[in-house]
Amino acid sequence: MPYCKKCGNELPEEAKYCPVCGTAVTVEETPAASTAPAAPVAPSVSAAPGLKLAFWWERFAAWFIDWVIVTIALVIIGFFTLLVGQPLAVFATYGVPSWTTIFFNFSVHAIILFIYWMFMEGLYGQSFGKMAMRIRVTRLDGSPIDMGRAALESAGKAFFLFLDVVIGWALYPRRRQRICNFLSETIVTKIT
Repeated sequence: MPYCKKCGNELPEEAKYCPVCGTAVTVEETPAASTAPAAPVAPSVSAAPGLKLAFWWERFAAWFIDWVIVTIALVIIGFFTLLVGQPLAVFATYGVPSWTTIFFNFSVHAIILFIYWMFMEGLYGQSFGKMAMRIRVTRLDGSPIDMGRAALESAGKAFFLFLDVVIGWALYPRRRQRICNFLSETIVTKIT
């Protein structure tokens, strides 16, 4: 089965254009035997062939599932800390709503989400939301990510999601990368 050279999407046999990114499909003909050695190919910054990139809606659904899980856990912890008379730091995580939290959010809630994503994706390549959506975070070649890459790619969705996504949509639509995905050289792929 052929794959798109730009986005790695699996192509139908007779496709002339990739149904995901619109790139023209080129048919490679086998060249006659050549005596000249092949020129080295520069490494690509796109996803490895054969990897299916997750769609933005799948990634949003995974993010939302994770946000709900962490929020419910914090509310439960907060409820029990109130019962024993401890001050509830969890409710202070939301604070007074401000338009600036759309762009930058450094609340306790965001920090806990960052730690959650960093460890889950650094250790397993998936958070619970990604497990539910059958997607995972990988390096560009499909190999697992390390904790450093997980920290960098998690920072965007925890602390400045709006800017991370909007700028990523504008700059890397075919690779479906947020800014922090690009910086950490990671992609989100479907599990087949």
